[in-house]
Amino acid sequence: MAEFENRVNALLLQIADLLTARNWRMATAESCTGGWIAKCCTDVAGSSAWFDRAYVTYSYRAKEQMLGVSHDDLVKHGAVSEVIARQMALGAKQHSNAAIVVSATGIAGPGGGMPGKPVGLVHFGWCIGDRPVACDAAVFSGDRNAVRQQTVMHALEGIISRMSKPG
Repeated sequence: MAEFENRVNALLLQIADLLTARNWRMATAESCTGGWIAKCCTDVAGSSAWFDRAYVTYSYRAKEQMLGVSHDDLVKHGAVSEVIARQMALGAKQHSNAAIVVSATGIAGPGGGMPGKPVGLVHFGWCIGDRPVACDAAVFSGDRNAVRQQTVMHALEGIISRMSKPG
């Protein structure tokens, strides 16, 4: 756990620098992580200068009510899909003062996997400034805790790589 915390803290120091240099704030829209990305952000002293808010939307209803995710898309694609990760990110951006949003929705396990959607599958969405939402997906290995830790790391690394690109 100490190695994970050290790696996350190093990433968050980079994110804090990138955000404060632009006077930007960040928000999260999380499902499978249960707010762990936001928890890591707010563990950093001084994060109130750059962290705005978090949406923990575990159920379909929460995704619909808090983020404006389409019920029809949830039924058609399931919560663990690029379509929903994109809508979660956009919804959090629209309902916050954040210039940066990351969303994560996935199957942390140990159960819940199905054909085409294995345990460990997580879909991500990133809203960076005025750019279109960027999405990707990863399949992480290990137990529930390991999948959630890898999700946090991937979400934060995605912010850094996308903020470091021009445009």
